[in-house]
Amino acid sequence: MKIVHLADTHLGLSAFSRVDPETGMNLREQLIYNNFLAAIDRIIAMRPDALVHAGDLFHQVKPKTRAYTTALDALSRLHQAGIPMIVVAGNHSMARTRYTASPFEVLERGGYRAADLYVAHNNRYRRVELGETVFHLIPNMIEPGGYRRAFEEIEFSGGTDVLVTHGLASILSDHRLHTVAEHELDATLLSDRFDYIALGHYHGQVQVADNAWYSGSLEYCNYGEIDDEKGGLLVNPATGKVEHIDLPHTPMLNLGRINCDGLTAGEVVASILEAASARWDEIEGAICQITLDGIRRETLRALDQKALQDLRNRSLDLKLRAMAVDDPYHVFHQDSLAGLDYVTEFERFVEKEHLAPADAEFVKKTGTEVLRSVIARHREGESAAE
Repeated sequence: MKIVHLADTHLGLSAFSRVDPETGMNLREQLIYNNFLAAIDRIIAMRPDALVHAGDLFHQVKPKTRAYTTALDALSRLHQAGIPMIVVAGNHSMARTRYTASPFEVLERGGYRAADLYVAHNNRYRRVELGETVFHLIPNMIEPGGYRRAFEEIEFSGGTDVLVTHGLASILSDHRLHTVAEHELDATLLSDRFDYIALGHYHGQVQVADNAWYSGSLEYCNYGEIDDEKGGLLVNPATGKVEHIDLPHTPMLNLGRINCDGLTAGEVVASILEAASARWDEIEGAICQITLDGIRRETLRALDQKALQDLRNRSLDLKLRAMAVDDPYHVFHQDSLAGLDYVTEFERFVEKEHLAPADAEFVKKTGTEVLRSVIARHREGESAAE
């Protein structure tokens, strides 16, 4: 059997405050939908026996309407091609209480034959048999002990056994994403009795055991993933052969590092534009980052934003990663070149924590009120000192 292993597609993720003029939708969100369907078409052309998705199909437990319709469109295309899809719920799209409906209930009622879609959610193990291959599905669990209880339900077959689950392998414990319901997988779960283990949650494509792989996320979800390889995996569980496959996604470019020691603001801007000009064709529609090493805060504040506007317009997003010589912390300077906006940075931090919408709104509201109060008192103190 030949399978394609995907994970962490995060349908519904939005970022960068850019709007698609045709749809009025956040442009980053729109691109994720478009790229996902293009990836499905490419996978169909490869004619695998099954598509395995190891969690976080959706970005949140209550997906946006367009996220649902995109997933249903993908299922329709796979159905027409005769390719079943096997999915487990990840921590982003798992129902966390008995009163919360799983988003996968909508997909299961989408009018497709039972043989088209196999989903494990609501904290329950599921066994799926396709020919001589048995898929053991363990979704993201509410609490860590749920994985062990699910594992104990497994009965190995006499054929090929594949485990599909979502969580952080202990070998990657230093790479926690610090998101809701992120659980470390007991090393004994990654048993060598499985012919292949398809993992989701970690966004880099990496092998963590002889038979266990993370396919990684399909898209770059944040700048911390800039060095990751994106795509999917083509797997033959019977032989253990695993190959990387390129799939459509928005590129993220590292435009390099500029030594800003002794440079004026104008010279820094000129260096940024020079670095960008060498990759001008690649920058079109890409997510870009350039590191300003050893820059002083007053120089950073003095950078001419207008001079960088063409570069910003050409890219989907431009991150100036400022490593200020007179600041022990790295400053991520993006939308405003007048200084760090602490309130905006806090709101971005909250968004990366992927809290439930109501919780995120409460944390943002409370946190920003506290920040604004502290900033106001600090400015009053500066005025009094003058």
